[in-house]
Amino acid sequence: MPSSQSLQVRTFLIDHLKPALQAATLEESRLLLDAATTTIPPNTKTEPTMVGNIRAEWVSASGADPHKVTLYLHGGGYTCGSINSHRGFAAVLSKASGTTVLLIDYRKAPEHPFPAALDDSVTAYRWLLRQGFKPKNLAIAGDSAGGGLTLATLVALRDAGDPLPAAGVLLSAWTDLAATGDSYTSRAKYDPLLTTFGTLEQVKLYLGEQDPRKVPLASPLYAELHKLPPLLIHVGQDEIVLDDSTQVTEKIKATGGEVILKVWEGMWHVFQMQYAIVPEAQLAVSEIGRFLYDKLK
Repeated sequence: MPSSQSLQVRTFLIDHLKPALQAATLEESRLLLDAATTTIPPNTKTEPTMVGNIRAEWVSASGADPHKVTLYLHGGGYTCGSINSHRGFAAVLSKASGTTVLLIDYRKAPEHPFPAALDDSVTAYRWLLRQGFKPKNLAIAGDSAGGGLTLATLVALRDAGDPLPAAGVLLSAWTDLAATGDSYTSRAKYDPLLTTFGTLEQVKLYLGEQDPRKVPLASPLYAELHKLPPLLIHVGQDEIVLDDSTQVTEKIKATGGEVILKVWEGMWHVFQMQYAIVPEAQLAVSEIGRFLYDKLK
């Protein structure tokens, strides 16, 4: 059963945040997401940097290994989200995993439609390799659109012949921009945050009139998913993008790939961001941390 704290957060999302996001302009949505950032834990170091022309930030909790790095790709429907919105979560992830997190501010639509975000994530990973980091000491992780971008980045790197990182983590990953999964209808009345209409509007800003099923590096459910590094996938039971995760998991397993899927009962889109107050989020972050700690050598 969901905790009492999660039920309280769900009520807040339904009563306040979901209506605000539905009524907001793009600029207002960007401000809302940035304002929702959580407090950085004590003894966390942050250091702005540039990855070529990409703004980025190193985030490291006390005791984090500077030789092990998680490249983190924030969510926000490819139109919102930033270093500011995800700095707090990056800090918690650093503490849980013992890795240093590189959080990048990849370009967003509609100013920079596909493939700008993918180009930036691939550039950031290759930049880490040029800095001397070993693939066995690297991971890529992301939430929502950033989770889909994580998967697309791994596919792009594999196809280009780049050495792949040791692991990937997908949180509520948006992998089916065509919204074909049953969950887009069956979970719609349960999802306290997302709407199918809203996600399809973001697709238009990111892809224009292109059919997502024909652009696998934007909608990676339709990509070939063989020979990828071990993946951990977390998704809430009560979110419309549930099938984006379950179907990706099935495809990877069919290739013989290593993937762990955890569907969290009663949870919503990227519930891990509420780690400060929701016990399930704290458990999820701990699981993610253990996975990364075990996979990065």
